[in-house]
Amino acid sequence: MKKLKVVILTLCAGIVMAGCSNMAKGTAIGAAGGAVLGAVVGKLAGNTAVGAAVGTAVGAGTGALIGKRMDKVKAQAQAVQNAQVEQVTDANGLQAVKVTFDSGILFATNSSTLTASSKNALNQFAGVLKNNTDCDIAIFGHTDNTGNDAINDPLSVKRAQAVETYLKGQGVSAAQIKTVDGQGSKNPVADNSTAEGRKQNRRVEVYMYASQAMIQAAEAGTLN
Repeated sequence: MKKLKVVILTLCAGIVMAGCSNMAKGTAIGAAGGAVLGAVVGKLAGNTAVGAAVGTAVGAGTGALIGKRMDKVKAQAQAVQNAQVEQVTDANGLQAVKVTFDSGILFATNSSTLTASSKNALNQFAGVLKNNTDCDIAIFGHTDNTGNDAINDPLSVKRAQAVETYLKGQGVSAAQIKTVDGQGSKNPVADNSTAEGRKQNRRVEVYMYASQAMIQAAEAGTLN
């Protein structure tokens, strides 16, 4: 088990340092054991909550095809106004796309009502989701640590739900959205002791990851 951990960590470091495309990462991860390694990589990336329940390890060829597809998804998401787009790894070790919206763009302070200006960005993003219906979606709201959990936890949930409701209103299928939840202040990405850090921590994250249908298409070699 110890040797396995060393191999896994070495591979993870190599993937990060290489700065390669999703296709190359998908091949490396698939070759290393698919879902087994994916659970570890996903945990390191904080994305164990996202990933279709596949039940078996995903092979290198499948991982490569999904990685290639996610390169295209990422490029589309990068065209969305006020969206920060990153490559991440899901719980299966497969490449996914994380899109982050600053809550300051979406909401007024202490509010879960979408601002009028935020709707342009979400309209564009809805188009990306509708163009990629074989991507499953997870939406998470986050807050800074100002106040307490009794305030922050429900506020983060309401903000995630507001984004979900708006996207569905723009034609995104409810079946595509698998998770809508709030994390409160529990998963900061910046230092809460500074105003800039707190601003970064107030955010809504949307993950686009391979659905079972996409994985099956990749396994069959039919995924474009």
